[in-house]
Amino acid sequence: MAEKSAGTVAEVFAAFLRLGLTSFGGPIAHLGYFRTEFVERRKWLSESSYADIVALCQFLPGPASSQVGFTLGILRGNGLLGGLAAWFAFTIPSALVLFAFALGATVFTGPLAEGVLHGLKLVAVAVVAQAIWGMANSLTPDRARAAIALAAVAIVVFIGGSFGQIGAIALGAIAGLWLCRGNGSAPAGHLGFSVSRRHGAIALVLFALLFLVTPLVAARTGSQGLALFDAFYRSGSLVFGGGHVVLPLLQAEVVTPGWVSNADFLAGYGMAQAVPGPLFTFAAYLGAIGPAPNGLAGATIALVALSLPGLLLVYGMLPFWDALRLRPTAQAAMRGTNAAVVGILGAALYNPVWTSAVLTPRDFAVALAGFLLLTVWKLPPWIVVVLLGMTGAILQVI
Repeated sequence: MAEKSAGTVAEVFAAFLRLGLTSFGGPIAHLGYFRTEFVERRKWLSESSYADIVALCQFLPGPASSQVGFTLGILRGNGLLGGLAAWFAFTIPSALVLFAFALGATVFTGPLAEGVLHGLKLVAVAVVAQAIWGMANSLTPDRARAAIALAAVAIVVFIGGSFGQIGAIALGAIAGLWLCRGNGSAPAGHLGFSVSRRHGAIALVLFALLFLVTPLVAARTGSQGLALFDAFYRSGSLVFGGGHVVLPLLQAEVVTPGWVSNADFLAGYGMAQAVPGPLFTFAAYLGAIGPAPNGLAGATIALVALSLPGLLLVYGMLPFWDALRLRPTAQAAMRGTNAAVVGILGAALYNPVWTSAVLTPRDFAVALAGFLLLTVWKLPPWIVVVLLGMTGAILQVI
């Protein structure tokens, strides 16, 4: 059974603030940091309990590392307040950096600045390619799941936008029920939390209401603030398979309607690789530079809206997960969904990432170098950001 260790909200906040300042490397690395800190060093919970929490958060849409941190905060901080303290402390350092970058980007002009920003776009090419490489190896290991991924690419390419991505995810789940039964074993062990079924049900109902009602209210009132919340909330609700999948979802929501230019979008995404903490803090940058409400208000709305679905879902599922995760149908649907995610990300690698960043053979060489630095030399992403940013600046002036 998962431990119900007694702790304080202040203790949770301090532990996660330290990680929020130092956890470079993306969501998989974050899970490693959490295990070292909370299983090995602090001994807040056992290895098997931690594995159960990770399994739950990987099952649900949303940023897995943030959801794991939120769940650990609930466990150690004795409830929802502890979970929120963990999420805030882990998220706020990188959110502040990206908000500052958004404010400075408008005055970041000149040849050197343009070169650095172009270098950041090439970082996005390398990072997304690395994510596809790793995810394809683990999520499409057989012909059936590779076929699901290919079908997802076709759906996204021919339909486009949010409808294409939603359709690809739905296809993945349905195809998984048919093609992916028996591929792997159900997780073992028992996961127990003191979240009541009533509170869990309230969280799940709230998740659904916000997903269904917000777009209707936004359309009826014409409120840009509600439209901003809805765009980011909907994106956060559909992020299966890791934080990088948010890229095509957000691109469809903020670039397609003209809220943010593609160049600014990719520059911010590249910058997001250089900071510690969750990738979802990219939302703070987008909210700050978009149409009013922008600045601090826009950054706050976007960041909260993007993160909220995943937090509601994990909180709502805690009382029900132990039984659901053992059902073969749930496992099969999730395998198909994860395969579709590989296809969605593959389509995003071409458009908007590749088409907006790789303009010359020299750009291709720089992006390829970044990819090799990440995958072969295993350099931390922030070092690759610095190197490619500097390379972009140098190439701009020679």
